[in-house]
Amino acid sequence: MLNRWVVMPTCLPLVLRRCHICASGRFRADGKFRVNAHHKLIDAWLLVLCSGCGETAKLTVLERVRVRSVRPELLDRMHANDPGLAAELLQDPVLRRRNHVALDWDGAWRLDTGGTDHLDREVIDVSVRFAARIPVRPVRLIADGCGLSRAEVERLVVEGKLVSAVRLGGKVSDDFTFTLKR
Repeated sequence: MLNRWVVMPTCLPLVLRRCHICASGRFRADGKFRVNAHHKLIDAWLLVLCSGCGETAKLTVLERVRVRSVRPELLDRMHANDPGLAAELLQDPVLRRRNHVALDWDGAWRLDTGGTDHLDREVIDVSVRFAARIPVRPVRLIADGCGLSRAEVERLVVEGKLVSAVRLGGKVSDDFTFTLKR
């Protein structure tokens, strides 16, 4: 029987960027936008607040774009300060690259295993799905989901009792499956 686990975000991740006021390296996004129109051109930013001093920084979303080329529903969501739009934009690798930022997902996600009835079986087949592109070590997910220590999970990998098509040593943010034999 295939068990389905889901890695779900619980809040917006921290934005890793150096503050020019206090030299802190972490900003928090709360879903606020600033939109500025210049006749037929528009600029839009996602506002983030420094965790150290509270200084506001802007992440460029749109820069000198023709107003007519922007979807009206996107503008409406920005004007409404939609936190869902902020989450979508923070997931966008182009936006992160353009603004020279990275994301810190520590404490911003949870693993939903659907219960603990799978823990007493000899063989466990699990499909892990990511609700957002959250980079997590598979060893950590398996340890948390099965109630094992990370060292025990790594021992099971070495013994060949834990197998997967993905490399279990690094970080993944895409769906994967694994089989655990006890």
